[in-house]
Amino acid sequence: MAKEIADKGRIQINDKVSKSSSEVRAGDTLVIAFGNKTLTLRIDAIKETTKKDDAEEMYTILSETSNNSSDAE
Repeated sequence: MAKEIADKGRIQINDKVSKSSSEVRAGDTLVIAFGNKTLTLRIDAIKETTKKDDAEEMYTILSETSNNSSDAE
């Protein structure tokens, strides 16, 4: 799914449209548009391997917005 989203131009790394082959480094800011949400996050660490439970320690969510103007929150 991530490759498909990236190849459709829905991921930006440091304000530049990225592809699935783009490198991500600690300190990078990603903007990901998927479904009816846009998620902005900062990469805090890159590890060669990690457990699913530890993955959340590798990034910080900066914002999450709805792309659907009819949502009532």
